[in-house]
Amino acid sequence: MRRILFLSAALALAFVAITSPPPAPAIDFFGSDDDEAPEGAFWKNDSRIPEAQPIGIPTSFADLAERVAPAVVSIQTKGIVRLDGPTFPGMPPGFGLPPWHRGDPFERKSEGEGSGFVVSPDGYIVTNNHVVEHSNEITVHFNDGSELPAEIVGLDPKTDVALLKVDPGREDLVSIALGDSEAIRPGDWVVAIGNPFGFEHTVTAGIVSAKNRKQITPGSEQQYDDYIQTDAAINPGNSGGPLIDLQGRVVGINTLVQAGANTIGFSIPINQAKQILPQLRADGHVTRGWLGVSIQPVTKDLADAFDLDEPKGALVAMVMDDTPADAGGIEAGDVIVEFDGHEIEDWQDLPIVVASTPVDKPAEVVLVRDGKTKTITIRTGRLDDGPQYASHQPKNGSAEAFGLLARDVTPDLADRLGLGDVQGVIVTEVDPNSPAGEAGIRRGDVIVELDRKPVENADDLRDKLEDSDRPLLLVRRGESTLWVRLKPTG
Repeated sequence: MRRILFLSAALALAFVAITSPPPAPAIDFFGSDDDEAPEGAFWKNDSRIPEAQPIGIPTSFADLAERVAPAVVSIQTKGIVRLDGPTFPGMPPGFGLPPWHRGDPFERKSEGEGSGFVVSPDGYIVTNNHVVEHSNEITVHFNDGSELPAEIVGLDPKTDVALLKVDPGREDLVSIALGDSEAIRPGDWVVAIGNPFGFEHTVTAGIVSAKNRKQITPGSEQQYDDYIQTDAAINPGNSGGPLIDLQGRVVGINTLVQAGANTIGFSIPINQAKQILPQLRADGHVTRGWLGVSIQPVTKDLADAFDLDEPKGALVAMVMDDTPADAGGIEAGDVIVEFDGHEIEDWQDLPIVVASTPVDKPAEVVLVRDGKTKTITIRTGRLDDGPQYASHQPKNGSAEAFGLLARDVTPDLADRLGLGDVQGVIVTEVDPNSPAGEAGIRRGDVIVELDRKPVENADDLRDKLEDSDRPLLLVRRGESTLWVRLKPTG
């Protein structure tokens, strides 16, 4: 499993028996009475799987593992991998390739393995994208020793989810129920079942350690990280297998573990997968909503600058022309705190929420502008292969301020630097030990606004800085913009 980053140690658990546990609620594959099925849902809860044990501290996980075992599968893959000799990460050019291949593309056969689980009796199986994406031959092995060839129905690299299909013939397969990953809490018991190192149907147990873990895999193709963290042991071969609650329902798709750490594993929340599985089945890919803004986090300093009660939400640094955000009236400096009924606590929540919003759906956006709450309606666009967001985090966090030289942006200079019709002043020198240097201001940055007012020229910038205790700058950098709060110079 390529995305597994390190081997995690097995977790030994001691269990305490309890008396008179409360009765178990009926199994509901949507997770709760209030959890409605997404449009296009096709997965089924198999009535042949008995109801789960009563909720409590279990004396054993054996019954649970035995019940769900028929729905958990091992996936074997074969394919062709194309390697470019000079591009091995951290290695010299051509390292590991025969001399006659160094510097030239090189193809080799590859074999891989992972895990998965059956979600409908007619043969649909969920796994990780990275388990099967480069495969031209896929074989699914079941707990009873049988095996079936599988085909890829749909792939979504951005969430690392894949949907496969096997033909079970005349006999239906045993499927597993999909639970509610929003309902689980840190501290809840969970069980991981998979095929680490080829040891089929290995059962490990632990708890939910945390939720909403983001940016676990920076620089990867995934853009919508929102992992469940667990200390249930996950190893190479577990990828794509289920993370199960005590009622036998899938709450996550096991995906990776933290490099250099034991018992820190990550699973894709099943609610996130529920939103995309119908699209994978129907179209083979996922269509996502699009807004058309550049965003950044709201630090404590920026919260103060924008008259916010607390540092939360997504701060809009730039609105792209001719986009849904532009048409809907979103402006640079707005702080989005709610989108389509979903609270935006952390700025990284916004891309996930917008992406899961159907294209062309009118969505209410709650934002804070000039210290006042405002609600507008945006009709979401369609995200193509281009970037949806340009995300910017000011260097050194909240350290911002003075210590720079700037000059006017003349038409000739704007033309030579490719600035187009950008108005403002260009930073020519920054003292690295000054407040401006600490703030991350760079040579070549164009200061467009100061305290929400346009900067016309260098003299205007100087006057505005003298009149401001804690200036708020809008800076153009390349094709993007960001807000920077400056510290006092005294």
